[in-house]
Amino acid sequence: MTKSDSTSQIRPYRIEIPQAELDDLRDRLRRTRWAPDLPGAGWERGVPASYLHDLAAYWADGFDWRAQEAALNAYPQFVTTVDGADVHFLHVRSAVPDATPLLLLHGWPGGVIEFLDLIGPLTDPAAHGGDAAAPAFHLVIPSLPGYGFSGPLPGTGWTDGRTAAALATLMDRLGYDRYGVQGGDVSAFIAPLIGRAAPDHVIGVHVNALLTFPTGDPAVMGALTETERARLAGMEEWQERLGAYMRLQGTRPQTLAAALHDSPAGQLAWIVEKFKDWTDKAAELPEDAVDRDRILADVSVYWFTGTAGSSAHTYFERFTDPGMWRPVERGSVPTAVAVFPTDFSVRPLAERQHNVVRWTEFGHGGHFAALETPEVLVAELRAFFGALS
Repeated sequence: MTKSDSTSQIRPYRIEIPQAELDDLRDRLRRTRWAPDLPGAGWERGVPASYLHDLAAYWADGFDWRAQEAALNAYPQFVTTVDGADVHFLHVRSAVPDATPLLLLHGWPGGVIEFLDLIGPLTDPAAHGGDAAAPAFHLVIPSLPGYGFSGPLPGTGWTDGRTAAALATLMDRLGYDRYGVQGGDVSAFIAPLIGRAAPDHVIGVHVNALLTFPTGDPAVMGALTETERARLAGMEEWQERLGAYMRLQGTRPQTLAAALHDSPAGQLAWIVEKFKDWTDKAAELPEDAVDRDRILADVSVYWFTGTAGSSAHTYFERFTDPGMWRPVERGSVPTAVAVFPTDFSVRPLAERQHNVVRWTEFGHGGHFAALETPEVLVAELRAFFGALS
């Protein structure tokens, strides 16, 4: 067997975090040196220490990682090496003969854990309250290179384009000639790039939390509606008030890694802040929008796999990749955009880069669509890909 043969193999994978690592996590949490709260300050300055202390105490003494591990291990998992990086993925095939292959891509600070509530309804609609004639899907759910169970990146240079090419290779390696792609957050960049990398194989791209940027064309900007202008203003305000994480990960990821890799309380604060800032604005606390155990399962994956720094480095690659910010020709693959109340997507700007054939706006939900409103995302994917396949 040649080296290339061995690295291209698809190998079975099972999550088995050693008990010693669970014990170490609990010990570190119990010994946390807590920063004091500033009297009168709230979430507008970051995660309140009082809230974080209570959540960390539950993580240490109430949260059941083994239950979350079992929920993931209930589905077939594999790992393969693409372009020198390991790619972990769930591969859940539907029993429906004409099911559509679908690649589901998480963002930051997400992972494969966020799609658990979608697997049953998408692979077996009839068994999960859907019409027996509803579209069904074969699901491929990877941990992005450098994230979660894919493990840290093997080196620099992992731009979104390189990640997109690796995931297209994964689908080819699995034998899928025609498939759909869904992605949110950073994967709202990656998913369309897969369509550009493999336009003859991707039947459609569905995105949520798509960022659209102002153009220098006065005619385009002058034609925007009041609502669209307000969204652009909202994105600018978000960058000013809530974008510090992005600037730090995009400019000094290794410095950040030193803190997050050593302190689970710090890792928890870094991620749970996003579940507060980015979820449905009607939610007072993060767990009012997303189940607390699911949030902690997500944070636990980053902790146990040591990929806080590695995932941050992907922001550096994105920020420093000249090709990421150059004008590109409009993509040809049919694209659907789901817009939730926390999103800043503007259709005329999206249409300049993407072949937008479906645009749906929702009155509730937030950035973490698969976690906050899984039933909405399931219906969206059925409607869009069902019309294409």
